[in-house]
Amino acid sequence: MNIQLEWLARIACPILLVATLSGGSALADDETFVDTLPERPFEADGDNRFFTLAVENDAFGSSSDRHYTSGVRATWLNLGDDPSWIADSLMSLFSKGGENSPGATFYSLGHNLYTPSDIEAETPDPRDRPYAAFLYGSAGYTKATGNRIDAVEFTLGIVGPWAFGEEIQTAVHDIVSGDDPLGWDNQLDNEPGLILAWERRWPSALKTDMGPINARLMPHVGISLGNVYTHAAAGATWQFVPDDYEWQSPPLRVRPAIPGSGFFYPESDRIGWSAFVGFEARAVARNIFLDGNTFEDGPSVDRETMVYDLNAGFSVAWSKLRIAYTLNWRSNEFVGQRDEQVFGAISISRRF
Repeated sequence: MNIQLEWLARIACPILLVATLSGGSALADDETFVDTLPERPFEADGDNRFFTLAVENDAFGSSSDRHYTSGVRATWLNLGDDPSWIADSLMSLFSKGGENSPGATFYSLGHNLYTPSDIEAETPDPRDRPYAAFLYGSAGYTKATGNRIDAVEFTLGIVGPWAFGEEIQTAVHDIVSGDDPLGWDNQLDNEPGLILAWERRWPSALKTDMGPINARLMPHVGISLGNVYTHAAAGATWQFVPDDYEWQSPPLRVRPAIPGSGFFYPESDRIGWSAFVGFEARAVARNIFLDGNTFEDGPSVDRETMVYDLNAGFSVAWSKLRIAYTLNWRSNEFVGQRDEQVFGAISISRRF
């Protein structure tokens, strides 16, 4: 089953991207995605601020406790907010035109945990993923221009003991009566972490109505540069939503991940929903959690050059609150990894 999923991801990525980009859009010839956006969230007194808490854990998707074991990300998104000159300059490198296009600033705080398969061993298997934690903050700017949405994000954090991975995992396992993680003395050393990321999505590349349901294929590409992650990504998401509840994005996730945001905006206070299926392929040049510290010797493994993600999920929203669940499958990230990983993500978003 796992082998079949990996080959499905490898085959689906290029085929669906080519089909999407050659298939055009269901929008009218003189109409763009920006033209169809609802005006209310972008008005000065609109409901234009969104807070999202995303929690990812292997326990939400399987009974395992290994590899990418936990991630938490809290994000504040403010529609219509003017970007800093730094964000505006970075955006100009990737997105030309659309000076008056609607945009949003966003800020995040997050924490990730990584462990080997056997957390009860005081001396971890050197062939398995090293212990590591990442504590970070990020700031970004996103802008809708024509039929695309661009986003730039700068992340600054710390990898190593100062990220408090051992303390957090031990405390959580004490609460849930889990196994004691005994190998944290072998984690990556302290190192500042920097990431500069750019992402482009085509949210209405291909649309079709299926009775009262709107289905759309949303391809995306992205690049991340830095000592934490350096990779190029491409993929797409199929999303299904009611016709009267079209304005919602797939849920926000902990990076690296298939794109999403905290945006949702129903036309009424009725209960809304969405379902989605996504995939992404990443060509990885660096992953500090596998390659080890940049300037010091320490634990490391041989990473895989290509990594594939598949996910499926749903969200339910009413008024100013949305809750979403996503089940994620990720292919092997390093040579000798015994099993692909399955983990779940839960996100709660509130509109203000």
